[in-house]
Amino acid sequence: MKQYDVIIIGAGQAGAPLARKMGKAGKKTAIIEKRLVGGTCVNDGCTPTKAMIASARAAYLAGRCNNLGVHIDGYQVDMPQIKKRKDAIVEHSRSGNQNSLEEDKNIDLIFGEASFTGSKNIAIKLNDGGSEEIQGDLIFINAGAKTSIPDIEGLQDMDYLTSTTILDLEIVPEHILVIGGNYIGLEFSQMFRRFGSQITLLERGPRIMSREDEDVAKEIHEFLEEEGIAIHSQAQAVKFEKSDNGKIIATLNLNGLQEQLEFSHVLVAAGREPQSKALNLEAAGVEVDDKGYIKVNAKLETNVPGIYAMGDIKGGPAFTHISYNDYTIVYRNLLQGEKLTTEDRPIPYCMFTDPQLGRVGVTETEARKLGLNIQTTVLKMSSVARAVEVGETRGLMKAVVNADTKEILGVAILAEEGGEIMSVMQMAMEGGITYDRIRYCVFAHPTYSESLNNLFMKLEE
Repeated sequence: MKQYDVIIIGAGQAGAPLARKMGKAGKKTAIIEKRLVGGTCVNDGCTPTKAMIASARAAYLAGRCNNLGVHIDGYQVDMPQIKKRKDAIVEHSRSGNQNSLEEDKNIDLIFGEASFTGSKNIAIKLNDGGSEEIQGDLIFINAGAKTSIPDIEGLQDMDYLTSTTILDLEIVPEHILVIGGNYIGLEFSQMFRRFGSQITLLERGPRIMSREDEDVAKEIHEFLEEEGIAIHSQAQAVKFEKSDNGKIIATLNLNGLQEQLEFSHVLVAAGREPQSKALNLEAAGVEVDDKGYIKVNAKLETNVPGIYAMGDIKGGPAFTHISYNDYTIVYRNLLQGEKLTTEDRPIPYCMFTDPQLGRVGVTETEARKLGLNIQTTVLKMSSVARAVEVGETRGLMKAVVNADTKEILGVAILAEEGGEIMSVMQMAMEGGITYDRIRYCVFAHPTYSESLNNLFMKLEE
């Protein structure tokens, strides 16, 4: 049985850089990947979806540029070309990641499916046939998550789409039923609406974007409906059947009544679940919660000494940048002797609808539940000079501040460059800059961030 200093399961946004860091430190490292180097982000998530969103935005701008005095007689969406461009971007990123692993003499990149046979032993079912078993002093699990498929009658008999398989379409679907009204479902809904698909979206809860403040969710709902997306709240699919013409007949609960509607495609975007079952964690004694997420402490250690979990498989915020930050915490603690933890780290994120939603800190709802003495301020993008000038006036800026200390507690920026504006605010929050200082800060004119002046001036009205 081959012995390693380090074994890493999963070559995602924590696993791959950790392997490189351990290899450079002289540690004999095995990294096991059952599918593709780069994880969800590179192959099925951030990289391909944002590439396709760029194409969808180009179609959107082509359709509305008459308002800017530029007249286009017509345009055509070329899905094979969109997919080809997306695939090239993904391949470039993936091959760069893979090459860097293969070039390190201290790293063995093994393609196969890993499972524990003991606390230090890993059996690997090799992708090219056969198997092997290895041992490691330190083991890191970065196996990620996958689409959760709801138990709906007839769904398993359909060729339904997931956030992975929808990326391979080379046609514009006629009519997509989207199950799920959160980040993934909304990004794909707007993308394919702009490509030309009819979209019907179902959300089980009372509104889309349940984790966001109601006014922010309402603004998102409105601009998506303006683009022609049919959104149904407190709605669910109860049955699927194949029609004689090859379409999908869905029985839906809408407003307390059952209706049958016909669709060409169904996209399941109702959440994700950890890929922990195949790992045989029981053999190692690693504890999981009732949903299968691996339990870790603030240093990302499991209950078994020498075994760590990073990224989506440990639960919590499922973002690429959180997975990467997990890696930085682990390697700095182990290789540099630091004592870093995940406690109190900021959780910024961005949903890449158009306009984008950039978020960091607490929402107004969360702050009130905590009993904090807060003030809130909202500035519509229609009052932002830069937004008016470029014709992107949908959305708003919202901030939650501590009324006593003037500390910024959280922001939601729903704007054309919402993620970038949010990042400015995150830097202010991490630097302890209070809102009264931002109110009179000298920003370059005309930029989006300049209107943070006006956002916080509203607190003095």
